Amino acid sequence: MRVNCVGAIIFDASRRLLLVRRGHPPGMGSWSVPGGRLEPGEADEAGVRREVLEETGLRVEVGRLAGTVERPGPGGVTYVIRDYLATVTAGTPVAGDDAADVRWCARADLARLPLSEGLLETLTAWDVLPP
Repeated sequence: MRVNCVGAIIFDASRRLLLVRRGHPPGMGSWSVPGGRLEPGEADEAGVRREVLEETGLRVEVGRLAGTVERPGPGGVTYVIRDYLATVTAGTPVAGDDAADVRWCARADLARLPLSEGLLETLTAWDVLPP
């Protein structure tokens, strides 16, 4: 079974990446970009805006598709995750919904945090990280 998901790659004015620490499985305790499952019939852009608002309290404008990855999930599920670049339009980051924490991270921080499997490699391959 394939489950459609979306994520948001968001940078602040200092080119720090917004990450959330997952509060629930899958990936509980690991840091990742905000995102989650699409609701039935929900368009990607609407899902990105909803997930970012639920997990971080931020409102965003959704930009271009950065890339798509597939990750295995429990019970034979495959998560098909489409990550989009997004820009904050309003709000202050506060952990909400299934996020245990939220923070802006400089590139050097990414090497020190327990990131979701493949996140750093994927963002690097998509050439979306600041130098």
